Amino acid sequence: MFTLLRAAQGGIILYILYYIYWQLTVGASRRKMIRDYNCGPIRRYADWDPIFGLGTLTRSLKSVREHKLLENFRKRLEETGANTILLNHTGQDVISTIEPENLKTIQAVEFKKWSVGSRRIQIFTEFLGPGIFSTDGAAWAHSREMLRPNFVRSQVGDLDTFEVHVGHLINALPRDGSTVNLQKLFFQLTIDSATEFLFGESTNCLAPGIGGNRHAAEFAEAFDRGQEAVSLRARMGILSYLLPKRQYQSDTKKVHGTLSKPSAHSSKNPFSLSLLQSSNPPLGAHQLTPALAFVDSFVNLAFARHRSGKTSSSRYIFADALVAQHPTPTPLQIRSELLNILLAGRDTTASLLSNVLHTLARHPSILARLYAEVESTFGYTGKPTYEGLKGMKFLRAVLNESLRVHPVVPINSRQAVEDTVLPVGGGEDGRKAVFVKKGMVVNWSSWAMQRREDYYGADADVFRPGRWIDGDGEGGREGDGRDGRGGKGLRPGWEYLPFNGGARICLGQQFALTEASYTIVRLLQEFKDIQSRDDMPWQESLNITCCVFNGCLVGLTPR
Repeated sequence: MFTLLRAAQGGIILYILYYIYWQLTVGASRRKMIRDYNCGPIRRYADWDPIFGLGTLTRSLKSVREHKLLENFRKRLEETGANTILLNHTGQDVISTIEPENLKTIQAVEFKKWSVGSRRIQIFTEFLGPGIFSTDGAAWAHSREMLRPNFVRSQVGDLDTFEVHVGHLINALPRDGSTVNLQKLFFQLTIDSATEFLFGESTNCLAPGIGGNRHAAEFAEAFDRGQEAVSLRARMGILSYLLPKRQYQSDTKKVHGTLSKPSAHSSKNPFSLSLLQSSNPPLGAHQLTPALAFVDSFVNLAFARHRSGKTSSSRYIFADALVAQHPTPTPLQIRSELLNILLAGRDTTASLLSNVLHTLARHPSILARLYAEVESTFGYTGKPTYEGLKGMKFLRAVLNESLRVHPVVPINSRQAVEDTVLPVGGGEDGRKAVFVKKGMVVNWSSWAMQRREDYYGADADVFRPGRWIDGDGEGGREGDGRDGRGGKGLRPGWEYLPFNGGARICLGQQFALTEASYTIVRLLQEFKDIQSRDDMPWQESLNITCCVFNGCLVGLTPR
C-alpha cells in the first residue's frame, strides 16, 4: 500500500514538472504567437455533449440520412453567427470555415504548414494506395510531377477517342421519349473513357454488343462501395472503428487484388515502404482471380510493353507514360497512381454532367439559350472541336455556375503540421486572426462558401449562368440565366474553389471541363429537347464527390 502511494505521488510530481516545462516552452511560444498576431477567440458551436461532441455527430449522421449534410454545414455557421467556428468532432476540436482568406492561407500562402491530414492519408492509402490524393510532402510532390506531363494540351484536346464513347452513350439512350437516368449512364461513360485513357483499354460498359464485362462491373461496384465506406469513416472520426469492416475489406481486395493482403514484403501494411521500393512485388497474374486482376492486368501489360519497347505510337496511354517517366517504377506505384486518377477522372466528370443536365432540364429558357449557342458554333451536325468548345462562353458559364451551386467536391480539410495562424475568424466580429495549434484540423465547405450572399448577391442560391458573362444585361434574373444588370461578369478569387487552389490545384480540371463540354454539345446536337421527369428537388448524394441523390431522370426528344 505504501509503495502504491509513493508511486502515485511520484506520478503527480512528474506530471507537475512536465506541465511546468511545457508551459515554459511550448505554452510560452504559443502565447507569444497569439500576442504577435493579435489572435482573438473563436466562436464555439453549441453542443449538449462538450466532451465527445455526440450532439454534433448525431446531427451530422441524421443529415447524412436525409441527404442534407451540406445544408447542415451551413446551418451550423448560421446558428453560431460566424463564418469560422470551433466545434467538437468525436472528442477533438475542429475549425470549420468558409472564409476565402483562410483558404488562401491554407492552400497557397502557408501551404507547407498544412497537410491533407493523417486520417485522410490512412483511409485513402488503404483504399487507393499511395498516390497524389493520399500522400503529402516529397511523396506527393513526386506524384504530381510524374502526373503533370500527362495533362498537356495535346492529351486534353484529343476528342477522337472520347467521341467513340459519347457515341456509345447516345446509342444507349431511348429515342421514344421514355424516362432515362442520365446519371447512371454518365458514370458508365466516364469509366469507359477514363480506363481507355489510363489503361489503353476501355471497360466498354456502354459499347453495343459488349456491355462491358463481369470483372469490370465487379470492380466498378467495389470502387463505388469503397468510396462510400471511405467517406463514412472520415465523418465518424475516431469512432470509425465501430463500423462494420467485412464488406469494405472485400471491396478493397477487389480493387487491389493480392497486393491488399499482407505479404512478406509488407508485414501488416500492404503499402509499406519496402513493398513500394520492391522491384518484384507479388503481382503475377497467376496469383489473381480474374475479378481481382482487373487493374493489375493493365499494369502488367504496361510493364510488358515497356520492357519490349512496343509501346503504342498511334495513341496515348497514361499507364505507359507513367512507366516510361519513372526511373525505377514498381507495379504498386503505377497501379496506385492509376487508381487515384481513376477516382478523379471518372467521378468528378460524371457528377458534373449529372448536376448540369439535372438543372438544365428544369430551366428550359437557359437550355434554349445553350441550344442556340451550339447551333451557332457547330450546327447540329458538325463535329465539336477543342477550339470551338473553348469559345463557347455561355456553355462555360453554365459549367461555372453548376460548379458554384453544386461543386463536385463540396467539403475538404487540412491538418496543421505546426503551430500556425489563420488571418480571420477570431474576435467578436470575426476579423481577428485565429491561432491553430499543431495537429488541429480545419475543414471548409465550398458549397456553403460559394452561396454566400456577400459575394454572389441575394440570389446566391439561384442557378443563373449570366452572372459570369460581361454585359449580359438582357432579360430577367431567373429567366434565361442572364444577369439583368449589364456589368462585368464574375471574376471570383478564393471565394470560388471548384478545383481547389494553390499548389494542389486540380491537374485534370481542363480535362474534366473539356469532356463535360463535349458531352453536353453532342447531346444537344442529337436531341432537340430535354425534359425533367422528376419532381424531387436536387438532393445530395455525397461520398468523396457529390452528385444527385435521385439521379438525373429526363425524357429526350430526338431530332
